[in-house]
Amino acid sequence: RIMRPDDANIAGNVHGGTILKMIEEAGAIISTRHCNSQAGEPCVAALARVERTDFLSPMCIGEVANVSAEITYTSRHSVEVQVNVMSENILTGAKKVTNKASLWYVPLSLKNVNKVLEVPPIQYARKEQEDEGKKRYEEQKLDRLETKQRNGDVILPVINPEPHTVGYSQSSLIHLVGPSDCTLLGFVHGGVTMKLMDEVAGIVAARHCKTNIVTASVDAINFHEKIKKGCVITVSGRMTFTSNKSMEIEVFVDADPFVDEPRERYRAVSAFFTYVSLSKEGKPLPVPQLLTETEDEKRRFEEGKGRYLQTKAKRQAQMQQAAQ
Repeated sequence: RIMRPDDANIAGNVHGGTILKMIEEAGAIISTRHCNSQAGEPCVAALARVERTDFLSPMCIGEVANVSAEITYTSRHSVEVQVNVMSENILTGAKKVTNKASLWYVPLSLKNVNKVLEVPPIQYARKEQEDEGKKRYEEQKLDRLETKQRNGDVILPVINPEPHTVGYSQSSLIHLVGPSDCTLLGFVHGGVTMKLMDEVAGIVAARHCKTNIVTASVDAINFHEKIKKGCVITVSGRMTFTSNKSMEIEVFVDADPFVDEPRERYRAVSAFFTYVSLSKEGKPLPVPQLLTETEDEKRRFEEGKGRYLQTKAKRQAQMQQAAQ
């Protein structure tokens, strides 16, 4: 579809959340189709996880986004979907790849939303493809468990914070989940949640550097629990790490059951977003150093630095491999 002004920021760059929402919609369509391809209980595929995705090139107002999806692996109860996004300048015909993402879905029964159904298997061209998919499945399963175990943190307001501190830029958004946000089962679309997360992360980044910012990448997004229609969700973001030209922002979503639910608030989604600062000409700008004040902030900074260096090393290895 064509990118319109309400899809973009004030500089004309399309929001990362808009692209993430399109990616999730494509993944939900293809995985739901596949899970209903054989006779059995009707179901809807629910998003469980998005692997790390890099925003390879910015997309602008007036360009056309082409989103394609392919199922690459199935386990007994989950589906892996690879999604590619390409932008097209319809005036010149120029095309470029802007995103590549890998998503995991689970099929939930239309009759019982807590029942996970079995997934029809797919045919692999080579045995190696199945083995590689199984390895990815086991890795993401372990990471989701580890992420959920360390997800007890909360963001508290800071009175009169100093510029470039964590408290100065941290932000929250409160949203009442309505019918238009939900699937057929009455739970929030993963793409809706990711768009809200990107919006909050963008506010944190803009507050920190006071310039135009764009989403550079998103680490794995883990959907720990479903969010039901009628819940009030709080999307919170805070700066965890800065390099010379990038900012890492932790974002998590907490859900408060609002109607006919005795349950207490719970952590539903968590992820790390990375942003870069751009000049009016679209060139990278230096990022102000994050000032850490507490021991927890210093610990999170070092953890973020570790992720940054790991990603940097992996990217350099890929470039060397491609050069060979």
